[in-house]
Amino acid sequence: MRIAFYAPLKSPTHETPSGDRRVGRLLMDALHLAGHAVELASDFRSFEGTGNETQHVLIRDAGCAIANGLVAQWRSSAPLERPELWFTYHLYYKAPDWIGPHVSKALGIPYVVAEASYAAKRAGGPWTLGHIAARDAIQAADLLLCPTHDDVAGLQQVAATDTQVVRLPPFLDPMPYRAAAQTRVARRASLSSAIGLPAREPWLVVVAMMRSGDKLASYRLLAQALERLADMAWQMLVVGDGSARTEIQALLESAAPGRTHFLGECAADELAAIYAASDICIWPSVNEAYGMALLEAQAAGIPVVSCAVRGVPDVVCDGRTGLLAAPGDAAGLADLARELINDPARRTAMGQAAAQFVAGERSTGEAARQLNRAFADLQAYTPATAPLGSGTPA
Repeated sequence: MRIAFYAPLKSPTHETPSGDRRVGRLLMDALHLAGHAVELASDFRSFEGTGNETQHVLIRDAGCAIANGLVAQWRSSAPLERPELWFTYHLYYKAPDWIGPHVSKALGIPYVVAEASYAAKRAGGPWTLGHIAARDAIQAADLLLCPTHDDVAGLQQVAATDTQVVRLPPFLDPMPYRAAAQTRVARRASLSSAIGLPAREPWLVVVAMMRSGDKLASYRLLAQALERLADMAWQMLVVGDGSARTEIQALLESAAPGRTHFLGECAADELAAIYAASDICIWPSVNEAYGMALLEAQAAGIPVVSCAVRGVPDVVCDGRTGLLAAPGDAAGLADLARELINDPARRTAMGQAAAQFVAGERSTGEAARQLNRAFADLQAYTPATAPLGSGTPA
């Protein structure tokens, strides 16, 4: 199938690394692996983060103009050059999809959305325009793909009655992490030598961007947990960078003086090696949608200690591949980390289970199979060939 792909929040080609960019690329990889021809339809970013209505109107009009242009382009092209399905990744009130619903309706093709969210509390607020557009796009979708159980329940309340709501759990390509894990001893020795880490002490690792908001709140909670582990022998590796690095570095150095090592932003192959060389991935996940870093750590064969927030239980199997504290519970987070620090055999068993979990249930190949099953289940679609307008979607 020929698929037009679009990510209104952040294009897979965006220059700034992030979880959104990563997941967008993974979805395109899975669609390719499933046998589809995938084209990035647009890199237009619809994000408006301040609630400025004037700016939102300008973004809407620009998006609708792009939609009109795409429809004109594809209507004038040969049938075999037109998309057969539109696929949008991650829309919500700050980054609605002004393009996909228009194009899908005009060309008479199915409209599929992965990771949509709808917040009823945004009605009547500064993002009203985006809130309405997100709702309309959700209701226009033929298929909604949701990464977590919470997403499924929430979208079923707002989706149209004939819209299919299907769970597509977070996934990744486990191969680079499995390869790194096979050379764990050498990678650990190399990293120990490079930055002076005691190889016999357990290594905790955290991988997250350093910015204000939920990330900073997570680092604060992490610092509180680390303070409760001061009586134990361990080292902390921190991978990430961003505008709040100075504040975060001060926080963690105060909580764990002399044993926190900041590695900055790392390339994907370096990151896989760091996970594989470590013993426990720890991250509080304040308001985390689900956490790709938690999935990466498990793919490399190490257990996770986190909090049971939102979609985290969808990527960490509590008691099997990691341990989950209550949301926001620094003491609970520290207690669980203490359990695994004190029990190397349990760490190893959980790490092996984690790697098997990702390879068997959260791989790109499994996602490709699930995508094809979901596409096959789409109900017959009735083409709509009305010309596009330039205003907001109906």
